Amino acid sequence: MVNAHASGGAGETLADLVGRVRQCRLCTPHLPLGPKPLIHVSPHSRILIASQAPGTIAHESGKSFYDPSGRRLRDWMGLDEEAFYDTNKVAILPMGLCYPGRLPNGGDKPPRAECAPAWRDQVLARLTELRLVLLVGSYSQHYTLGRGAVTDRVREFRRYLPRYFPLPHPSWRTGVWEKRAPWFKAEVIPALREAIQKALSDDNPPSGTHPVSMAQERNGSA
Repeated sequence: MVNAHASGGAGETLADLVGRVRQCRLCTPHLPLGPKPLIHVSPHSRILIASQAPGTIAHESGKSFYDPSGRRLRDWMGLDEEAFYDTNKVAILPMGLCYPGRLPNGGDKPPRAECAPAWRDQVLARLTELRLVLLVGSYSQHYTLGRGAVTDRVREFRRYLPRYFPLPHPSWRTGVWEKRAPWFKAEVIPALREAIQKALSDDNPPSGTHPVSMAQERNGSA
């Protein structure tokens, strides 16, 4: 059997790689709804949303964040649906590309641990036009920055600019959290929208946000 998640070589285009990603069956025995890798990318993407894993609505629709959490995230970002799903503007690359199932006590399971090592750095290496990476939720933050508290990182977002912008996961639970953290709406959201518009501006070339640095930083080589 062909090892579909093995590196396709330096000459492989992003489109070819995405085609292989969508054929991935690495976690099939563990996926209650079966494999359906969701990835939204373009060679021209300016902003990367590094998120968690698709939910059931995303799985059924084939569109990441096509649910109330997506509406909340778009509101935070100050983008309408058309701009959000324009891959020349925004790429969406979850830590786990398929719906992982439900926990016994409720809530979705974590992203499958096999997924990011198989695909993530291969995709990131081909997103050379990125200006900004949104680290949405604990899984992407831990993978990229190491272990740490989401609330602390969101509050201290300026430490990670201009490369990264840490955010909480925009689930319904975050609505309760926002009420206890008025600084999020007062300070973080305006700064996020400013960073989004700067990243989308043609006057802002890629600078210090090359996604390969994620792997380099985790390995202590950058």
